Amino acid sequence: MLNSKRPKACVECGLPFGHSDFTYHAGRVEKGPAYWSDQGILCSHACSTAHFLRREKQGNPMTEPAPNPFEKRSIFD
Repeated sequence: MLNSKRPKACVECGLPFGHSDFTYHAGRVEKGPAYWSDQGILCSHACSTAHFLRREKQGNPMTEPAPNPFEKRSIFD
């Protein structure tokens, strides 16, 4: 996801990753976002909840946890 051309911003509200209001894992920006989905990163618990509800309403719920967008993965995954 982070190698894509998508901007590194919340998929719900557009808050950029790195902003002081963004929620980070363990409170540290270098640890990555605290919330994400298969569609991108989320800035807060509120946006995570809104994202979940929007997808449910659209009939496109997540069926399994999304991989951490900040963990390096093998090219064979």
